[in-house]
Amino acid sequence: MHVPDGFINAPVSAVTGVVAAGAIAVSLKGARRELDEKTAPLAGLVAAFIFAVQMLNFPVAAGTSGHLLGGALAAILVGPYTGVLCVSVVLLMQGILFADGGLTALGVNITDMAIVTTVVAYAVFRGLVKVLPRGRRSITAAAFVSALLSVPAAAVAFTLLYALGGTTDVSIDKVATAMVGVHILIGLGEAAITALTVGAVIAVRPDLVYGARGLTQQLKLRVNGELVDAPTATPAPVAARTSHRKVWITGLVASLVLAGFVSFYASASPDGLEKVAEDQGISEAAKEHAAADSPLADYGVKDVSDARISGGLAGVIGVGATVVAGTGVFWAVRRRRTADAPEVSRSQVA
Repeated sequence: MHVPDGFINAPVSAVTGVVAAGAIAVSLKGARRELDEKTAPLAGLVAAFIFAVQMLNFPVAAGTSGHLLGGALAAILVGPYTGVLCVSVVLLMQGILFADGGLTALGVNITDMAIVTTVVAYAVFRGLVKVLPRGRRSITAAAFVSALLSVPAAAVAFTLLYALGGTTDVSIDKVATAMVGVHILIGLGEAAITALTVGAVIAVRPDLVYGARGLTQQLKLRVNGELVDAPTATPAPVAARTSHRKVWITGLVASLVLAGFVSFYASASPDGLEKVAEDQGISEAAKEHAAADSPLADYGVKDVSDARISGGLAGVIGVGATVVAGTGVFWAVRRRRTADAPEVSRSQVA
C-alpha cells in the first residue's frame, strides 16, 4: 500500500507530513518507557523482519496481490510507540534506497501504514486480551483479529486522504469500495503472518512479547484452606541471555532468507493499491520517484543482470540496512531513557 508521489496533492501531503512528524516525536518519547533490555535489541530486528516480509507479495485475487503492513505485528511484539517507529524506519529505508513509496508522500505512508495500523491494531488487541481467557492461544487469537482489522482500516484512511487531496477526478465511492474490498482479503494474509509470528515468539520466549506482559495469571496455592500467591521462579540470567541471543539470531537469519531467497517467488501481480489505482485511472497521476536512479531501485541491484541474484542481494542489503538503522535508533532512545533516570530520581528526592 505504498503511496507514490502524485496521488495526493501537496497541501494534504504537507499536513500528513506534519502529522507523521508529530506522531514520531510522541512515539520517541513513549518508546523510552517501552524499550528495555529485552525490547531494545528486538525492535531493530522487528523492523528488519517487517522489511523482509513486505517483499513477499502473496496472491489474494485474480491479478492482485498483497503484502504485510506490519503495524499490528510491531505493536504486539515491542509496543505501540516502538511499533510506529519500526514501521516508519522500514518506510524510510524503502523510500530512500529502493524508490518504493514516494518521498513527498512519505508523510502519507507513515500516517497510513505506521500510525493507523498500529493504533487500530493495538487498541483492538488490548480490548480482546481483556475479555479472552488468559493464555498463549488468546494472545495469538487477539493478534490475528487485530491484524485483520488494521489493514482495511488503513484502506479507509487512504480513501479519506484521497477524498481530501486526490489528484484525479475519480468517484470516492468507487475508490472506497475497491480499496476496502481487496484489503479485507489482504488483511487475512496479514492476520495469518502476524499470528504465526507472535505465536512462534510466545512459544520460546513469551516474556519478549510486549503485548503479553502482565497477562500471565499468578499461580495460586491453597495453604490452610486459603489461596495464596505461589512463588515466582526466576530463570537463570545466563540461560535467559543465551535464549534471547538465539531468538535474535534466528529472527535475523529468517529475515535474510525471506528477503534474499524466498522473495524471488513472491507474486508479481500489483498489490491492492496499485490494482485499484490502475483500474480507477488513479495511476495516471503517479510521478517518477526522486530515487528512481538509485542502485537498489525496484528491489534490484543495478548492473546485476541475473534477476534472482539481483533481487536477493537487494533484499539482503535492505535487511542489513534496516536492522542497523533500526537498532541504532532504538538503542539511542534506550540510552536516553537511562540517562534521564538519574534526573528523575534526583527530582523525586528533592
